[in-house]
Amino acid sequence: MFWRLTSLVIVLAIQGNSDDAAVQQRLARRILTTLSDLGPCFIKVGQALSTRPDLVRRDWLEELTRLQDDLPAFSQRIAEQLIEAELGAPPQQLFAEFPSYPIAAASLGQVYKAQLADGRWVAVKVQRPELPFILRRDLTIIRSLAIMAAPWLPLNLGFGLGAIIDEFGQTLFNEIDYLKEADNAETFAQLFLHHPEVTVPSVERSLSSRRVLTTSWIHGTKLQNRRDLEAHHLDPAALIRTGVISGLQQLLEFGYFHADPHPGNLFALPGQTNGMGHMAYVDFGMMDSINDADRLTLTGAVVHLINRDFEALAKDFVTLGFLNPKADLAPIIPALELVLGGAIGENVGNFNFKAITDRFSELMYDYPFRVPARFALIIRAVVSQEGMAMRLDPNFRILQVAYPYVARRLLAGDTAEMREKLLEVIFDTSGRLRIERLENLLEVVEHDGPGLELLPVARDGLRLLFSRQGRSLRERLLISLVANDRLHTDDLQALLRLLRRTFSPRKLAEGVLARLNPLAA
Repeated sequence: MFWRLTSLVIVLAIQGNSDDAAVQQRLARRILTTLSDLGPCFIKVGQALSTRPDLVRRDWLEELTRLQDDLPAFSQRIAEQLIEAELGAPPQQLFAEFPSYPIAAASLGQVYKAQLADGRWVAVKVQRPELPFILRRDLTIIRSLAIMAAPWLPLNLGFGLGAIIDEFGQTLFNEIDYLKEADNAETFAQLFLHHPEVTVPSVERSLSSRRVLTTSWIHGTKLQNRRDLEAHHLDPAALIRTGVISGLQQLLEFGYFHADPHPGNLFALPGQTNGMGHMAYVDFGMMDSINDADRLTLTGAVVHLINRDFEALAKDFVTLGFLNPKADLAPIIPALELVLGGAIGENVGNFNFKAITDRFSELMYDYPFRVPARFALIIRAVVSQEGMAMRLDPNFRILQVAYPYVARRLLAGDTAEMREKLLEVIFDTSGRLRIERLENLLEVVEHDGPGLELLPVARDGLRLLFSRQGRSLRERLLISLVANDRLHTDDLQALLRLLRRTFSPRKLAEGVLARLNPLAA
C-alpha cells in the first residue's frame, strides 16, 4: 500500500503541473483507480477532495466524483460474530428471519434485510471488522505522506494539509459510530415530523450499538432511474421538487442537514402532498449543521446572485469565510460576474449548479478563495442533490426550485432574519424602494405555480404588513415614499400597479380553485 501510494505521489509531483490535457486525464484516472483499490479510508479521502475545487484541479475533480462507496461483502461468519458480540445473542435468536448474505455492501459496513418477531422488516447495518484500526493506520500514512509531499504536489494549498486531513479524520470517525448515527436519524425525523412528504426510518434501539444499527426497512424505489420510477407510477418531477426543497429546508431553515444525499440514500415512496412526491432518507452517518449567521448569509447570497449584485455576493463570500476579509475585491467582482453572470443569463432557469461548480473551480484555483471546512459537506450535499435531480431530468435547473422557495420565505417574513433580509433586498442603501426587486420576487413565485402560490403569498404579505412584526417594513415604506421632503408618487403608483397586476381577482380566484381542486391546477 505504502509503495503504491508513494509512486502515485511521485508521478503527481513530476507530471502534475503539465499543460498537456491528455497527461492530466491519465493522472486523474490513475488517482481514481489507486484510491479505489486502497480501500475505505482512501475512497472517503477521494470523495472529500471531490468537493474541494479550491484545492484540486478541475480536470481531476471529474474523476474523483466517480468514486463509488462500495466494496465486496465481508464474511457472513464474521458479521454474525460481530452482531453476537455487540447485541449479546446470535442473529438467529434476535430476528425471526436473518439472511445468509447482505443486500448491500459499502466501504464502512454492509446491510442485511431481516424480519422481527412481530413481522416487521428491518435494515441491519453491520460495521466492517477492525475498521477503527484500519482507518487510524490509513490516516496516519496519508497524513505523513501528504505533509512530506505537499510542497511538490500540484495542490492549491494556502494552509496546512495536515489540518485538512485531521478535520476529515474526525468526520470519518463520527460516521462509524452507529449510536451517533441513531441519534442523527431521530433528530432528523423530528425536524420533518410535520412534513408527510419526507419519511425517516425509525431506530430499533434494543438492536443497535456502536457497530450494529437496526432501523425500519424502507419499501421504496431508489432515486436512480427515471424509467424505474415511472414503472412504479411515481412522478419524477414531484420527487425532484421534494428532494430539492427538503434539502433547502435543511440548510436554510433547520440548520441541520444530510451531507450524503446520493441516489442510494434516497427512496421514492407512493403518494403526493401538495404536488410534492413522497420520499425517504436513509444512512445518517454523515450529518452536519450550519449556524444561524451562515444560513442568513446563504439566503441573501441566493438573492444577490439572481439580482446580479456581484459586489454584495463578493461580500457574502467574505462573510462566509471563502475570502479573507483583507482580500482585494476589485478584481474578484468582475471575475464573479464573468463566471456566474453569464451562467444565469436572462433566465433563472438557465442556472446549472454543476456547470457553475466546474467553472467556479477554475476561479477558486486562480483567486484567493478557500472552502471553509464547515462548507465542504454543504457543497457535497448540494452537488449530490442536483446530480440526483439531473439524473432523473437532464433539463433540471436547481434555481428553478431554489429561488421560488427563497422568494416565498422572504415575502412571508415569517422569521426575524427573513424580515431583515427582505428589507435589505427591496430597499436600497439610501432607503428608496426598489420596485424592480420586489417585482422580480413576485414574478418568480407566480411562475413557480400560477395562482396556486400567489394566494398564500398575498395572505402572508398582508399579515406581515399589518402585524407588530411588520413595523419596520411599514416605517421603511413610509420613509421611502416621502424621502427628501417630498412625496414620491411615482414609486407609490408603480407599487400599486404591481400589486394590482400580480394579485388580480382573477389570479387569486384561480388560486382558490386550484387548492379546492388540485387536478385543475
